[in-house]
Amino acid sequence: MVYLKDIPLEEAQARFEAALAAAGLWGVLEQEEIPLDENARGRILAEPVWARLSSPNYHASAMDGLAVVAGSTDGAAPQTPVTLTLPDQARYVDTGDPLPPEFDAVIPIEDIEALDENGGLTGALRTPAAIRLRAGVTPWQHVRPMGEDMVATELVLPAGQQLRAVDLAAAAACGHTRLAVARRPRVAVLPTGSELVAIGAPLELGDIIDSNSVLLAAQVEEWGGQATRCAIVRDDFAALQAVVRELAAAHDLVLINAGSSAGAEDFTARVIESLGEVLVHGVAVRPGHPVILGMLDNGERRVPVVGVPGYPVSAALTGEIFVRPLLARWQGQALDEPDTIEATLTRKLTSPMGDEDYVRVVVGQVGARRWAAPLGRGAGVISSLVRADGLVVLGRGVQGAAAGEPVTVRLLRPRATLEQTILVVGSHDLTLDLLAQWLSRHGRRLVSANVGSQGGLVALQRGEAHLAGSHLLDPETGEYNLSYLPRYAPGVPVRVVGLVRRQQGLIVPPGNPQGLAGLADLARAGLRFVNRQRGAGTRVLLDYELGKLNIDGRAIAGYEREEYTHLSVAAAVAAGRADCGLGVAAAAQALGLDFVPLFSERYDIIVPMEFAESELLAPLWGALQDPELRVEIQRLPGYDVSEMGRLIAEVG
Repeated sequence: MVYLKDIPLEEAQARFEAALAAAGLWGVLEQEEIPLDENARGRILAEPVWARLSSPNYHASAMDGLAVVAGSTDGAAPQTPVTLTLPDQARYVDTGDPLPPEFDAVIPIEDIEALDENGGLTGALRTPAAIRLRAGVTPWQHVRPMGEDMVATELVLPAGQQLRAVDLAAAAACGHTRLAVARRPRVAVLPTGSELVAIGAPLELGDIIDSNSVLLAAQVEEWGGQATRCAIVRDDFAALQAVVRELAAAHDLVLINAGSSAGAEDFTARVIESLGEVLVHGVAVRPGHPVILGMLDNGERRVPVVGVPGYPVSAALTGEIFVRPLLARWQGQALDEPDTIEATLTRKLTSPMGDEDYVRVVVGQVGARRWAAPLGRGAGVISSLVRADGLVVLGRGVQGAAAGEPVTVRLLRPRATLEQTILVVGSHDLTLDLLAQWLSRHGRRLVSANVGSQGGLVALQRGEAHLAGSHLLDPETGEYNLSYLPRYAPGVPVRVVGLVRRQQGLIVPPGNPQGLAGLADLARAGLRFVNRQRGAGTRVLLDYELGKLNIDGRAIAGYEREEYTHLSVAAAVAAGRADCGLGVAAAAQALGLDFVPLFSERYDIIVPMEFAESELLAPLWGALQDPELRVEIQRLPGYDVSEMGRLIAEVG
């Protein structure tokens, strides 16, 4: 063979990757299941984490105070106080306590006047005979309802995520005790050279302390591998060959440090060739050009080997260029570096004056602009920690920031990840989670904001999203979405593509105890309904069908109570906060509820033409044609993928 012939870096990487792929080593090596505890931090998920439980899994008091029925406080005012007796009309609860089932709101302890048996004020705030109120509360005020943070079956963490402390908390909160993670690659770090001495050994003239093996082993550990730092091997071909053969039998990767040049005592390339194949000897990079890439034959399997140059800076760069990407690939992890960027707020932020306010945001690059969308800021919303791309810090004396205002984002994810983020705004659908998981395996990250179909079209008009999900029915034509584009996204040329057809119907408790058969039943006295928000396609469908039945929505108890996703509607029914709600069958099944099918509708994705042919969205079109994804979606009850990926129209 010809030694030390520099080739372009891209060619060297391509040769190495091709050999790894041929050996079945260009993907996750293996996975293992580990307990969910602090030792899981830093590991890489091999499978997605789906919520097993809703969080919280009961209605919890958000304050120390008195649980009441909100209606009993109607009319309370400074001049017309309302008095409630304990324990029949009010009951003391601490923060986090389950809300007693007969109550639907909590009054903070500081907002009550505690009374004794004679009607006089008392300091016994926990056990007064009665309380006097000078302000009323609304239903579910100061209550964390079941599923406020996470709803069972929703995607919490995608495969490939490096587990942080907040991820472990989120996985635990939604019912997991063990996680499937990528096995840590076993990497042997072998220092060679007769001039090397171990750390701490006495030095003589010409001795070099073996610091490179410490560097390489630490890099391996930092990048998720398990490093074995071996004893120094002197410059002896037979001895080096024997050690490398032994290491290949017990490790996934062998790093041989030094001896990679073409001198008389540089044996690395010759040893690799004797035990397998030298793919590359010399790369056109400085420092670090005498790199060796090869494959060792070890019985039934092949083991990659890297000959690492002896100079410390070259060794470090070799690790960054060749070892780090390989370890990331073996663990299903994308490489990223934290960064700071400028972005534009999608909505107004308010901030308490006098505090330095840290606001978690998701970030999307849409065209030439970066958008920062603030996440839910509730103190108990663990999912905001998981989803956050970065932090916007509002300094002391700042009371907020307006929509459209530029802000600085301290990234919690690397810039590279955000540049591969597809931002979806619009109607919620369970297929988006499946699509997000598929895209995460193909170098893209899907982030969705659930604002309803109309809100999604408005976001496209404002340039805030790469695409929108929509299922807006035109009552006059029976067509979906097309007639709404000129109204809500005027002047934006778009491509309308079919995603799924799905059943909409009534989500009801198991056994359908109310015997509901259709929308006409919603007007029954005493029936509690939970609705979707204004602008949601499901809300438009409901209003259209109620109009056909000449039913006024105001006659339906709960019509004004709004949720933003199908799973949230199902959670409200499962928790007993409502007797029914309109949604998709998959949401009912996810929470063990029954479903009364009523309608079939088309759910489309709407993509501005400026993004339709972009490199960013290219994997999306591949996803819509993928047979395995189609099968996975088809497994959801009430879903039909026959129109998935079909071009409906190009408008504008």
